[in-house]
Amino acid sequence: MEVSRIRALRGPNLWSRHTAIEAVVTLTPAECDLSQLPGFVEQLRQRFPQIGALPRPSAQASLSLAHALERATLALQAEAGCKVSFGRTAKAPDPGVYQIVVEYTEEEVGRMALDLAIELVEAALEGKPFDLVEAIARLRETDEEVRLGPSTGSIVDAAVARGIPYRRLTKGSLVQFGWGSKQRRIQAAEIDCTSAIAEGIAQDKDLTKKLLHSAGVPVPLGRPVKSEEDAWAAAQELGGPVVVKPLDGNQGKGVTVNVETREQVIAGYRNARHYREEILVERYLPGIDYRFLVVGDKLVAAARRDPPLVVGDGSHTVRELVDIVNQDPKRGDGHATPLTKIRLDEIAIDRLREQDLTPESVPVLGQRVVLRNNANLSTGGSATDVTDEVHPEVAARAVAAAQMVGLDICGVDVVCQNVIEPLEQQSGGVVEVNAAPGLRMHLSPSFGKGRNVGEAVINHMYPDGDDGRIPIVAVTGTNGKTTTVRLTAHLLKGHGLRVGMTNTDGVYVNGRQTDSGDCSGPRSARNVLMNPDCDAAVFETARGGLLREGLAYDRCQVAVVTNIGAGDHLGLNFITTLEDLRVLKRVIVLNVAPGGMAVLNGTDPEVVKMAKHCPGQITYFGYDPHHPVIATHRALGKRVLFVDQGDIVAVEGSREVRLPLSGVPITANGAIRFQVENALAAIGAAWALNLPWDQIKASLATFVSDAQAVPGRFNLFDYKGATLIADYGHNPDAIQALSDAVKNMPAKQRVVVISGAGDRRDEDIRDQTKILGQVFDEVILYQDACQRGRADGEVLALLREGLVGATRTQRVQEIQGEFVAIDSALAVLQPGDLCLILIDQVEEALAHIAKRCEEAKGG
Repeated sequence: MEVSRIRALRGPNLWSRHTAIEAVVTLTPAECDLSQLPGFVEQLRQRFPQIGALPRPSAQASLSLAHALERATLALQAEAGCKVSFGRTAKAPDPGVYQIVVEYTEEEVGRMALDLAIELVEAALEGKPFDLVEAIARLRETDEEVRLGPSTGSIVDAAVARGIPYRRLTKGSLVQFGWGSKQRRIQAAEIDCTSAIAEGIAQDKDLTKKLLHSAGVPVPLGRPVKSEEDAWAAAQELGGPVVVKPLDGNQGKGVTVNVETREQVIAGYRNARHYREEILVERYLPGIDYRFLVVGDKLVAAARRDPPLVVGDGSHTVRELVDIVNQDPKRGDGHATPLTKIRLDEIAIDRLREQDLTPESVPVLGQRVVLRNNANLSTGGSATDVTDEVHPEVAARAVAAAQMVGLDICGVDVVCQNVIEPLEQQSGGVVEVNAAPGLRMHLSPSFGKGRNVGEAVINHMYPDGDDGRIPIVAVTGTNGKTTTVRLTAHLLKGHGLRVGMTNTDGVYVNGRQTDSGDCSGPRSARNVLMNPDCDAAVFETARGGLLREGLAYDRCQVAVVTNIGAGDHLGLNFITTLEDLRVLKRVIVLNVAPGGMAVLNGTDPEVVKMAKHCPGQITYFGYDPHHPVIATHRALGKRVLFVDQGDIVAVEGSREVRLPLSGVPITANGAIRFQVENALAAIGAAWALNLPWDQIKASLATFVSDAQAVPGRFNLFDYKGATLIADYGHNPDAIQALSDAVKNMPAKQRVVVISGAGDRRDEDIRDQTKILGQVFDEVILYQDACQRGRADGEVLALLREGLVGATRTQRVQEIQGEFVAIDSALAVLQPGDLCLILIDQVEEALAHIAKRCEEAKGG
């Protein structure tokens, strides 16, 4: 068994909507049929009893080692506590080759699970031991380490429930919600509009108290101190028990409460100095420790916090009682459980000493032994929900404290006897105000009802049901994608939107190019969705990116499929048939939003087959209004686009809109049919987004197919009275469309310059020149520097084979190098001739052609 090409599919993909690990597995003939591996399944179950049932073999295929690997990868994650359920094994066209796909919740865990599953399967094959306990522990530990903590996770879960997309920006807790101009960000329980000034005030406990006091919020008196003696002096000034704590602290670190003697105060000062230089001494408020969570202008949760403690039973030592309490499954070492294990460390031992106890002491029956002065959950404390008991005036003081400091999400620590009467009546007060408060105690309290505080945060960030989405138009197909993308973006821009666009030429945001090269994959799309200068996005969606990673988004508003035709790139990456290509391309249709639209070429049978998979509505487009699919859809009152009497016609029910082709420059008054089809697709997308028709018409009139607007897509030049056309056509369907357009253009002689991409099938390379041989008088073949795996001269030989029996071509030249071939064509052109140049290096070739045309004008 050999496992290769492991990929992380980070969005909806060929296999499912789940994030998944995909791997290619090559097996020996015996490994392709587990019945030929006697004892293997038993050996596998001995090492991993929880693996569950293996898939049943079908009549068409035997159960293979790849199926066992898939099942093991899935089951290992499930045993580690990951919520995964999807797995699939598919036989590839090559003998003994399989693709396995297994869902993951965290990519690092998914990859580790695959590695461990490989070890497990190999151990079962070779009769070697496999440490299942250690494997599951590693997976659990990694999952705990990399997944979001409970606070951030609860907010993300609430966003997902609202349909708000999210993206984790770091391995930590920095998360973006929404897309483009609607994006918001959080870090743990802190949101992007929380000011650094407010956070700084919250960290300065003395300043916080002064501000709260000025707002009429009761607070304990106190002051910062500079030395041990100053701390004791402050304690004497306050009289009675005091609290000694860092001026800027969190999670109860370095806090000593309820101390009165000089020795206790100095010890508390030294403890606090372990964490911060500046120390605060304030009056100790007797009572119970409460945490109030304020979001915006509302109190959304409240909890009573109790310090970590054990209760004596008269027979066990303190150490043994701690061990017994820590056996509670609710207690863990991190944030994955509602409670944290109690630590019997130096701080706990010091607290025991204050109670005249040691870890080996045996408390009497019923004796409460407190192990820390603070009640933080992170140190082993517990929380009891009291949200429904809070008096309105107590809630009002908590809200006033948060607003005085300036925090949108705020943890307000209050000490008082109870929460059912105002603070002023019981000498209670606010002792701290915290930015980025932990939410765990409210989500999963030790006792009482959990509160959906993540939902409160999301409702504050996205009020009135907003889902944080900008319109996404996804465009795929065999040909016409880039022109359709650019024209669609142009129509959206004409409506006043700032548009992000990706295609094979680069990334563009609000008219500015931010990246160059082939940017038709998910990485470029994600970059656009992160850009705040973007109100809508149009993405060219190529097969390569879909196979590598899947989509960059969970769903789109509009999916456009221009055509499938005879296909392209067949034979690569296990996409060998037209059906394979259709299934891959329809991924964008499968992931249309329920209220969205798929804009489909109604004259292409493979595209029409995608319609039944669309969760939204369908718009069909096609040149011929009488085509059965177009006509039937129209009769049903659904949206269609077609051409009639020189107009583009949009019809839905009884409503009809006409756009004269004379007002759509890229179509050359309708003479260039493939550009008409591209325009129909783009108009369908704009219609799906409810753009006004007068705006669509105005924008169509200002879009021209030049090297600036649509580089490499039917760009026209004049060279000494001859017409040059530069295009990136690179498959038989594109060549046929270009040839049809050229036949409708006047020319004395027609010349074509062409090479072929080496990663196409032999027949695809031959078919290109077969088509050209019927239309062009002279064909100039060139070999480019990159042959994509072909031997020197192999592509040229195939292109020449396609010209055998050509009805029109009389002259054939072979040239080394693209630019030399272009210059050779220009040298033979006469006024009135037409030359089609099928360029490979788009930017460089266009620049070369433009330079030659300028030189000709100057000459």
